[in-house]
Amino acid sequence: MSEREGLTGIEQGPKGTGTDTKSGKGSVIFRLITWALAGLCFYLVYGKIEVAALQEGKNVLQYLLDFFADADWVIWLGVMIPYSVFFFLVDSHATWRVIRWFNAPKIRFRDILPIRASAYILSLVNEQVGKGAMSLYLLRKHQVPGWEALSGMIFLGINEIYQLLLFSSVGVLIGYKVVQEASVYLPLDVILPSVFIGAALYLPVHIAFFRGRIFSGNALPTKSIFHALRLAKPRHYALVIAFKAPNLIGAVVVYTIALALFQVEVSLGQMLAFLPVIFLAAALPLPFHAGALLLWTVLFPDYPEVGAFSLVMHTFFVIFNALIGVLFLPKANKELFG
Repeated sequence: MSEREGLTGIEQGPKGTGTDTKSGKGSVIFRLITWALAGLCFYLVYGKIEVAALQEGKNVLQYLLDFFADADWVIWLGVMIPYSVFFFLVDSHATWRVIRWFNAPKIRFRDILPIRASAYILSLVNEQVGKGAMSLYLLRKHQVPGWEALSGMIFLGINEIYQLLLFSSVGVLIGYKVVQEASVYLPLDVILPSVFIGAALYLPVHIAFFRGRIFSGNALPTKSIFHALRLAKPRHYALVIAFKAPNLIGAVVVYTIALALFQVEVSLGQMLAFLPVIFLAAALPLPFHAGALLLWTVLFPDYPEVGAFSLVMHTFFVIFNALIGVLFLPKANKELFG
């Protein structure tokens, strides 16, 4: 198996075929749609900020400059930097556990750190490229086939979604009145509970299907890309959610403190209910996490400027994580190519 096949798990067919052309056109159309949707999100957020600015007799630029000028940036950095390091360690630990379970039982935690950190650099360009780096490392150092390595990343992604749904459901249950008050533009008090119930009903079916307990004649679970899902037991899902929980709990605290530094009044209960949902919107394939940007303004209609706040938070977080990756880059290069 070549390195390229090991990383992608796909054998390259003849170039210039009709299938390649259709795939290329489909990709272009998809990108155009996502950029159009992102543009619409930014337009809607801009409109909300413009209305708020006019009410204070300001233009949009002056309104945002005043908003950011009121923040205590020193304390903000004092909160964000430790949390970014904490996130990296917790994230690496969860990744290490999954790889030990399903791919490389003898891998050490310290071996994962440089690869996970360097993946943050690649994720600045594309999240899938970052996952590809992890797959390449497992192929080179532990002879794990590409699709099987990627299956662990898929397993992690599913758990991240369920973790967000779980914490959001707890927040909505505790602060349902807050959710009702925020349901101005969307009926969130109906949508969110419906999503939670649907996800809860699906999970046991999902586990049973991929473990061959139901529809055992179906060949889908036997595919290499579902290797981790086929082996995963309910306790594996519960453990990964528990391993990653400190990051989400930390994010709720950090965002609550950060918003207070920007003179935005918000409670821990509101953050617990809304932040996981915002993170889910950020996972949509839209440039600049435009879905999350719009959702911030929907959930906090009295503070439309939080859309700009979310951009600052996200930009700092990904850049600082990439800087952590730079520190580990020599070690990562040695592991991958040395």
